[in-house]
Amino acid sequence: MTKIYFFSGTGNSLWSAKKIAQIINSNSSNECELYNIAVEAQKYVSNEPYVSGESCEIFIEADAVVFVFPSYAYSMPLVVRRFIERAVFKTSYIASFVTYGSSPGGTLGSLRRILKKKGIPKMFFAKIPAVENYLAMFGPPKDKTIKQRTKMQEEATEKAALSIIERKENSVSLFYPFSFLVSLLFLLALKLFYKYYRVGYHCNGCATCEKVCPVSAIVMKDGRPQFTSKCEHCQACINICSLRAIQFGRVKFGTRGYCHPEIEIAELERKK
Repeated sequence: MTKIYFFSGTGNSLWSAKKIAQIINSNSSNECELYNIAVEAQKYVSNEPYVSGESCEIFIEADAVVFVFPSYAYSMPLVVRRFIERAVFKTSYIASFVTYGSSPGGTLGSLRRILKKKGIPKMFFAKIPAVENYLAMFGPPKDKTIKQRTKMQEEATEKAALSIIERKENSVSLFYPFSFLVSLLFLLALKLFYKYYRVGYHCNGCATCEKVCPVSAIVMKDGRPQFTSKCEHCQACINICSLRAIQFGRVKFGTRGYCHPEIEIAELERKK
């Protein structure tokens, strides 16, 4: 049994996780199960930082464990980090893949640092290029860019799946001082970001943003979304809002969003 754990805001990592499962199921006798980290984390992980020595409630047993998640400011999303920190693994192999738009920086290095302490015998790390979805900094991707990057993602994902089947091993550097600085600044800013989301008067209260928020950071009040401090700034809400009614920074009302072209919005809704 191979267990694939994914975290996804706009579908990039979900698409790769599904593709990896499909290839493994087609090319080996080892069955795959998909798990949404956002959903699993709600069962076990609090919003408080992990303290070494705390009891771990997450027990993961499998022939192989796979993680697929995006890079946020050169590091792991907080919910992913907290989930893996608290996990107890009974497996001989872990493969980890980070999806990224511009650069993943030291994301995989920070993950390897955590996994090294857990005594995993064999590990593999790799990057999967995808469409950049951080509209607040890079703006909406062009159609040509989406086509090019999704092709790159498909090729890298196929290689990722074969690496798992072949049980490849490698290592990544733990020394990324610039990435550490950027991720630290991002974590500090994360405490404030949620205060700067704005909802336009043309919001119709459909609650799609609340449903797709992977960390339940949006609550509906009087038919309008309210943003809370649980926000991890994945910006799924901004990208997926059909009315383009959410604003943040340079993302103005009406700015075109992005969702992986082969992922349905219903697939991104948080299923409890």
